[in-house]
Amino acid sequence: MFPRLAERRRHFGMQLSGGEQQMLSLARTLLGRPSVLLLDEPLEGLAPVICDQIMDIITALASSGEMTIVLVEQQIERALRFAEQVMVVERGKAVWSGECADLRNDPKMVERLLGVGLH
Repeated sequence: MFPRLAERRRHFGMQLSGGEQQMLSLARTLLGRPSVLLLDEPLEGLAPVICDQIMDIITALASSGEMTIVLVEQQIERALRFAEQVMVVERGKAVWSGECADLRNDPKMVERLLGVGLH
């Protein structure tokens, strides 16, 4: 699942890049075979190519049906491509929740709720 880590199997964790460390953290978590995976900004500070790789892995895990994934992420477009359900939280309170497609198909609502436009 993490070919990049296989190439670096003889390295210590602190010798890995930030993206590789994030992959290692995810791999270690998956060893426990969780039924629910909580991910809090797994893409923060990572290069776009690494973000793509991690999102591909997360998407494959979700598609397998073996676990529920709760993703907290500020990279809105990536999150909206991934999610089925969305909850927008502002200052600890849910201000919107529903089907991801409903939010994704309403750019004005995305801008109003999140303060960003979709490309």
